[in-house]
Amino acid sequence: MLSNPPFGVEWKKVEKEVRREHESQGFAGRFGPGLPRVSDGSMLFLLHLLSKMRPTSEGGSRFGIVLNGSPLFTGGAGSGESEIRRYVLENDLLEAIVGLPTDMFYNTGIATYVWIISNRKPAERKGKVQLIDASGMWQKMRKSLGSKRKELSDAHIERITRLFGRFEQAKDDDGKPISRIFDNEDFGYHAITVERPLRDEAGQIALGSKGKQKGKPQPDSSLRDTENVPYQDDVAAYFQREVLPHAPDAWIDPDKTKVGYENRQDRRAGGRAGKADRPAAGKAPGRHLARRHPGARSLGADEGFGRGVAGGSAGALGGGSRELPI
Repeated sequence: MLSNPPFGVEWKKVEKEVRREHESQGFAGRFGPGLPRVSDGSMLFLLHLLSKMRPTSEGGSRFGIVLNGSPLFTGGAGSGESEIRRYVLENDLLEAIVGLPTDMFYNTGIATYVWIISNRKPAERKGKVQLIDASGMWQKMRKSLGSKRKELSDAHIERITRLFGRFEQAKDDDGKPISRIFDNEDFGYHAITVERPLRDEAGQIALGSKGKQKGKPQPDSSLRDTENVPYQDDVAAYFQREVLPHAPDAWIDPDKTKVGYENRQDRRAGGRAGKADRPAAGKAPGRHLARRHPGARSLGADEGFGRGVAGGSAGALGGGSRELPI
């Protein structure tokens, strides 16, 4: 199966029907994992296609769907979008994402991505996601068609196909990664809520006086913050290492911890991005301990994935159905 749904199309007109199916049928229907925000129905098309896949007992299925950058990262932990990504990754359905060049479609010049979804992954691909950066693989068209100024040549298509088939790390002639392989868990994180104590005018910690809060430090909502801890990191060890040196009176509210999945270019792998935003040890920390996802892999952080996304939705593409699959 192959789908090219419209970008940035709201689903307000069918919201009542979609929510009814989500709430009444759950995973027996199409929208069990969650619902995206009403302003963009792209991920509803993804869920619709997932519901059409043959079960593995009958041979399974593979499909490709062309999406803009929004489904890669929109929505924080616990949001509908994040829960949909979580469902796809935790069920090992995402085989690869291919980042295409900009200016590939008639009605929009923004970056687009082909998600390859499969429930029949070969053994070597199980638990893995391949990212292919084809953003530099294009040739200029002789004559532009609206916003479409670039196209893939037969040689580009063959190269992309070979990169996918070989399923291995690869670089272009300039040393830039064009194929990378990650574990599914590399895209997940725990969103933890960090509390710090409320203090009176004398600087003393305010303690609760009733019920379960009696004798316990009370949180100061103005100092409350969140940290996104890479999914494969131990939360307690991370907190000890990354937060307490800057806020020794802080604690985690475990009731507010959520699991999220996102794929941001600006939340790059390989470091603790939050440290730069924090004060030196021994100094009073500010309100925000860290705002960025400090270690989770970005889908193509080093490959150019996510370029051109900031412009927002771009209207319907020339191809594919323009109606939501209701």
